[in-house]
Amino acid sequence: MDLTGRSALDPRAIKATSVQTAGIDANVAEPKALKITAASSNPKMFTLPWEKPLATWPDDLLVNLPRGISRHVVRFVRVGQETDAMKEITRPVAAREYELLRRLQKLDLPTVKPIAVVTGRHDREGNPMEAILVTEHLKFSLPYRALFAGNLRPDTADRLIDALAVLLVRLHLAGFYWGDVSLSNVLFLRDADAFSAYLVDAETGALYPSLTDGQREYDIDLARTNIIGELMDLSSGKLLPDEVDEIGVGNRLVDRYHSLWSVLTDVDQFDPDEMWKIEQRVEKLNELGFDVDELEMKTTDDGKCVMVRPRVVDAGYASRKLLRLTGLDVQENQARRLLNDLDAYRASTWREGEDLEIVATDWMREVFEPTVHMIPAEYRSQIEPAQFFHEVLTHRWYLAEKAGHDVPMGEAVVSYIKNVLPKYQLDAKAVDAINAEADSGVMDDEASFYDSDEDDGYNPDHDPDAAVWAS
Repeated sequence: MDLTGRSALDPRAIKATSVQTAGIDANVAEPKALKITAASSNPKMFTLPWEKPLATWPDDLLVNLPRGISRHVVRFVRVGQETDAMKEITRPVAAREYELLRRLQKLDLPTVKPIAVVTGRHDREGNPMEAILVTEHLKFSLPYRALFAGNLRPDTADRLIDALAVLLVRLHLAGFYWGDVSLSNVLFLRDADAFSAYLVDAETGALYPSLTDGQREYDIDLARTNIIGELMDLSSGKLLPDEVDEIGVGNRLVDRYHSLWSVLTDVDQFDPDEMWKIEQRVEKLNELGFDVDELEMKTTDDGKCVMVRPRVVDAGYASRKLLRLTGLDVQENQARRLLNDLDAYRASTWREGEDLEIVATDWMREVFEPTVHMIPAEYRSQIEPAQFFHEVLTHRWYLAEKAGHDVPMGEAVVSYIKNVLPKYQLDAKAVDAINAEADSGVMDDEASFYDSDEDDGYNPDHDPDAAVWAS
């Protein structure tokens, strides 16, 4: 299938990769020689034991991180100083998913980063083997089952659903039809008191210039069904708090999606003397974490009404502002919390009239950096510095509330490290149990998940409007 679909596709996504999946026929014999198409110059990639099934790779290459449930063999592999996720899968599907992920990355969408697609694999007897899709491990992220294995708040399911709703809206705005929306196909990052969601599995996806309402509603309905089933599975395993209503959480996704989609796409109508409402609309989107790059404004034929609709919106309003001021590249809610602390620092040092860029430099040196430098070495791979800073601020507030007076930042950090930070550790037994469950869902790749007449991994039967294009 042609991933570009129409010439109207966002030009950033066109020619995003040298892999041409349209020319890969599942009936054509596997290449005789190993071929690695990589968006990385890591030379260690070429030294890996590609002639062995992924499930048999030696332990000294593997990183014991929790894996999500997948139909295919997945392993985290140490490649030099980097950690990559390897997925063993049929050649056409591997190439197609690599190309899709590259295009989604070009659109600045929250997905795992594709590193390479490895084809032409053969064992030592010369027998052809499955291809391998390589993606970069999303640092600090966890699959949903690993999150529920920890000591989390009772509203965790709701917060994950809210993050998934934002991800789904962003993908749909970009013209990406998912076709298999579920918690299992997402990785989650802590984002202050919320979560951010990243797409990790694009096997069933397709990229169009825009989606029809039918395509969007199919994705939403499938998401609801899958999520209810996944939560019921968690409940049967005693991982879900008793007060969580699985069906209610599934319905929450539908409601949150439609609410956000409406805010981002609806047309506002008002009188010509109410132009201030345009600014109000933009500010509302900014509060939700979205930038408005382009507005469409027109008057009715009689000139009595003005209609305004956002045409181009993009997530990351606060994170872009913080990046400009400090160089910190963090999640949206984390950025909002750090900007609030920066404003508080500016006020407490009586520097409201000074350039914010200069104040931000001092805040970094005097407040942020000394705090995050206190993260113990054993936790530096488990919690982002911005998340650590946010949680210390929250902990400091609770300490001050209890003590009845302000608490020094250093004291709050020490207390947080001692009493709160240990919750981030998943013991080896918990990780092994999660991974054993993930492996239990692996299917035989020879028995294709897709219809036999589809050689690229995409099945139009899963797309209710594959032949219908939105105008």
